[in-house]
Amino acid sequence: MAVNYVCRHCRTPLGSLDRDDLSEAALGFHFLTPEERGDIIAYDAAGNVTVRVICDYCREALEANPELLLIESPLQ
Repeated sequence: MAVNYVCRHCRTPLGSLDRDDLSEAALGFHFLTPEERGDIIAYDAAGNVTVRVICDYCREALEANPELLLIESPLQ
């Protein structure tokens, strides 16, 4: 199972884990509500996981310009 972390705004790949012994508890997914899980985590048919997070660049841009959150894809 591969776990790929990408920025939810600019879609920059941030990292990847490719190990079969990873569990959702080890990754901290069990702390998320069902709504958060649906928004942050996506699974593909091969069992790989994509986790959508925010990179430092986008976080800083959104903190400096919160009005960008009103746009559907503000930092692409």
